[in-house]
Parts: sequence; structure tokens; C-alpha cells
Amino acid sequence: MKKAYLILENGDVYEGYSFGAEKETVGELVFTTAMTGYLETLTDPSYYGQIVCQTFPLIGNYGVIPADFESSRPALRAYIVREWCQHPSNFRCEGQIDAFLKENNIPGLYGIDTRCLTKTVREYGVMNAKLMYSIPNEKDREELKSYRIVDAVKSVTVSEKKTYQTENAKYHVVLMNFGAKRRICRNLQKLGCNVTMVPSWTTAEEIIAMNPDGIMLSNGPGDPKENTEIIEQLRILSNSGIPTFGICLGHQLLALSQGATTTKLKYGHRGANQPATDLQTGRVYVTSQNHGYSVESDSLPSNAVVSFVNANDGTCEGITYTDKPMFSVQFHPEACGGPLDTSFLFDKFVSMMQEVKDNA
Repeated sequence: MKKAYLILENGDVYEGYSFGAEKETVGELVFTTAMTGYLETLTDPSYYGQIVCQTFPLIGNYGVIPADFESSRPALRAYIVREWCQHPSNFRCEGQIDAFLKENNIPGLYGIDTRCLTKTVREYGVMNAKLMYSIPNEKDREELKSYRIVDAVKSVTVSEKKTYQTENAKYHVVLMNFGAKRRICRNLQKLGCNVTMVPSWTTAEEIIAMNPDGIMLSNGPGDPKENTEIIEQLRILSNSGIPTFGICLGHQLLALSQGATTTKLKYGHRGANQPATDLQTGRVYVTSQNHGYSVESDSLPSNAVVSFVNANDGTCEGITYTDKPMFSVQFHPEACGGPLDTSFLFDKFVSMMQEVKDNA
């Protein structure tokens, strides 16, 4: 039981114990309220550059299950839990979380008051933090102030184009990978789509040349405004008439390409229990979310209509474009672990592609 410390940008220091890799690191401190799906959290590329705190107190009880991973490797900087289970029990278990973190060079911290830590982030907002193994000093605090997450999408996208074939496929979808979760591709395949996954830097001209029936814009990490080149390519694609569906970062980038603006939230929406209200029906859906930025509803152009809002704070959770076959949502309809209440949005996307085919 080696002692470890977490120093926050506001000066607070938390003392706990080390697990996973023994490595000092700095990152943006965030929390997730998800009660299940810690493996999906650990492997979600959207956590690039961040130190993630789990509010659920016990983590690791069903071990490590590679089939549940959302990417090939973790992108987060460090992992914080109240208690990690050293003796997992599950018929699908293939390993322990401590060994998994060590294999991927991710440091962990356990034995601290995660409830107090979460309340601090809620009060002061997202801030930088450092995980270390000695009492922090002034030099450590200076390091915190200078940390910034940069080149996030470039760091987690794929390096080359790859096509995933589906038996008896009816549609061809190009998935722009900004840090895509594997479940997005799987959902499209279940609905009869061949999926061509392309790197984030793929141009609009290259995508149009693939002659896709639809374009999927994935989730991903970082400040959406940083991706100026991608935003310009999406602006060109939006005039192509190809049905387009954006999720999370894809939702934000699509809105930016149409002239909207985004803003950073105080502490973001991260977890599997975020309420999103459908403004057309009034129905509230429980959704999985992981983002620290939101689209400003008042900045949307006249051809964009807000379709969902967060029931807690009223922020924009979905947009429909009235003059183009495009729509997007801030939450994750492909969520796993998490609620699948909004998985019908994939069916909506398929219906949109079929309608364009019928009218061609």
C-alpha cells in the first residue's frame, strides 16, 4: 500500500494509495456518475488528457472483459476510485483492473473520499490535477496551471481507412473517427450497413468520392473549436446532400460548421443517467453522456432547430437541420453500459438514407 497524493489546481490535496502503474501525471480532473460500465469508461477515447474520478464507490468487481472495450487502449491520464475490488467475480472475467492499468501505463489512486472530491469539482468546476507520490510543493502547483489538452482528436483517431463488411448490407456509411467508440460501428452493422471508418483528417472530397449513403460523425475528446480543419470539411460535406448523423463531439463539430458556437460547461455531463428532453414529444430519456462542452442554442442558424435539451440545466442536447438531411445529438444512443432508450436514432438515420435513395 504505497501512499499517493492528488493535488488540485485550487490547492486541495487528497491522500490515498496507489494502484495500477506507478507514474506521476497531470490531467484535467473530471467525474463520472455511471454505476456500471467502468471498462467502457476506461477505454472511451473521449477521456483523452483527463483524470477520471468514479463516483460509484466500488470499481473492478467484474474484472476486465476485453469484449466490452470501446477502443484498443485507454486514453485517460489517471483513474481514481474509492475502493478497487481485488478479487473480481464474473463468468466473463479475463483479468483484474490493477493489471490492466499497469499493462497500459495508467496510474490509479484509491482510498480517497471520492464524494468530497466530486463535490469540490461541482463547486469550483473542472480543474487540473496532478497524481504524485510525495508531498506536493510550489513547483507542482505551477505545473498544474500550465497544463492544457491539445491535439486531442489527432491523438485518438485511426491512422488509416478501414471497411467493416456486413452480410447482405443495404447501405454504405462513412464513419469519421474523432475518437469513435466501437459500439457506434457495431450498431450500424446491425442495421445492415457496411461501415468505412476514416481518420479525422479525411477531406470532404475523399468522402464524397466513396459515394456513401450516409456519414456518421463520432464522439471524441477535447475542445471542439480546436478542430478548424475538420469543421471546414464538414461545412463542405453539409452541402453534399448526403444524410449525416453526429454524436457527441460530432454533434458539436457539425453545429460549428453551420456557424454556431460552443462553450465549456462548469463540470460537464458524464455518466449513464443524464436526462434529455425531446422537445417535440415532451418525453424525457435517460441517456449516457461524456462531454465538457455544449452548443449554444442561441447561436444556431435559422435552419437549425433544437430537438433535445438537458432536463437538468437546459443545455442543447440535439439539433435537427430543416433544409438538409442532417441531425445530431449530444448524448450517446449507442450507450453500453448504459441506457439504450434512444437507440431508435440509428433507425432514424437508416430511414433518412433510405428516403434519399428512394428520391434519387
